Amino acid sequence: MSDPRLTELARLLPGLKLSTDPGDLEHHGRDWTRRWTPAPIAIAYPADTTEVQGIVRWANDHHVAIVPSGGRTGLSGGAVAAAGELVVSLDRMNKVLDFNAVDRTLTVQPGIALEAVHNAAREHGLIYPVDFAARGSCQIGGNIATNAGGIRVIRYGNTRQWIAGLKVVTGSGELLDLNKGLVKNASGYDLRHLMIGSEGTLGIVVEATLALTSPPPASQVMLLAVPAMDALMKVFAEAQHRLRLEAFEFFTDRALEHVTAHGAQAPFAEAYPFYVVAEFDAADEKAEAAALAFFEQCMEEGWVVDGVISSSDAQAAALWRLREGITESLAAYKPYKNDISVRISRVPAFMAEMQALLAEGYPDFDVVWFGHIGDGNLHINVLKPEGLDYPAFVAQCEQVTALLVDTLARHEGSISAEHGIGLVKKPWLSSVRSPAEIALMAGIKKVLDPNGILNPGKLL
Repeated sequence: MSDPRLTELARLLPGLKLSTDPGDLEHHGRDWTRRWTPAPIAIAYPADTTEVQGIVRWANDHHVAIVPSGGRTGLSGGAVAAAGELVVSLDRMNKVLDFNAVDRTLTVQPGIALEAVHNAAREHGLIYPVDFAARGSCQIGGNIATNAGGIRVIRYGNTRQWIAGLKVVTGSGELLDLNKGLVKNASGYDLRHLMIGSEGTLGIVVEATLALTSPPPASQVMLLAVPAMDALMKVFAEAQHRLRLEAFEFFTDRALEHVTAHGAQAPFAEAYPFYVVAEFDAADEKAEAAALAFFEQCMEEGWVVDGVISSSDAQAAALWRLREGITESLAAYKPYKNDISVRISRVPAFMAEMQALLAEGYPDFDVVWFGHIGDGNLHINVLKPEGLDYPAFVAQCEQVTALLVDTLARHEGSISAEHGIGLVKKPWLSSVRSPAEIALMAGIKKVLDPNGILNPGKLL
């Protein structure tokens, strides 16, 4: 290590794995955003909590900023290291530590992949219900840091609902053991929930106790073709009335075109403006009859013009691929992304305004949008045309985002539903949080991270 600070870190923690390999620096210095050039000083791979504490104390002594790093599947620049920071990769802290059958909890290290958590829970006949397409690469620590939601929020809620306890190393190197898996704990401020969604700016998660639940009844998946935007919420209302929903997602014809070009099978002979993927309980004949009645009602009303219900696990997976494959199918275009939310009751009015705004703001761009309509969360992807300079593309998109923020403010929505603020959305934080809230957030960070070493420049 040519940098004397790194030499000192290696001396203090002789078992710590450190890398300055250019490939590692580039790989770990960025997330799924590609707007910033990675430039970390090094990558540290701690193997346990003691090493994480040692890194944080060293960083304070040497005034080195730290960027915690999980699976780096974030879309807001929250895991970017572009200014000589030390990236603390939690890849080696990836184990299941404990399962408690009575409490129905699973205690894990932060670097474990979400899919591995699903598999571990399933081995005990239970489920960890938070789920989304990046399950194979995202990590639990990152999910907690952004309070990730995903496709089953409509039934199970966000990550926050499933965190029974946390161990966190603060910006001063102190280890906090928060809530300890208790169901009830009315003993003052619940700092566990302060850490959830804090984007690594208040502490580094080193252990999480996850609440598990029983598997849902057998389910089926339905794909519906919807002729107009104003019919989407009518279909959703009818589904809520008649079905026990696991998930209710929508996407546009442009999204379907990209996914099928990426290898998915087209579901219908004709193309339609909008599509809905709904998963619902189908444990018995009564539930299946309710699903058929729902479909027939939507067809009679003209809210749906075509549809298919899965008859096997393979067909259900194929229908879900049409929704879950969207992000991957767009990755090569370096899309500019908005991740927004409004109250469910305001979705129809907001979507009407949003569609008009996008048509006017992006007349020559391919705009692909989809979302978790059952929880008011919409994802907008603007694809960069060939030949357009990337900085110019981003600048044009940000002009439209500023108008979108104004529209969100009128509908009391949020510029970030589940991806965090990071670097990308920091200019618009004040559209969601009042000056008093932002001042309090800065004060909280000062207490937990007195020298400002944890993920500086992100969020605040």
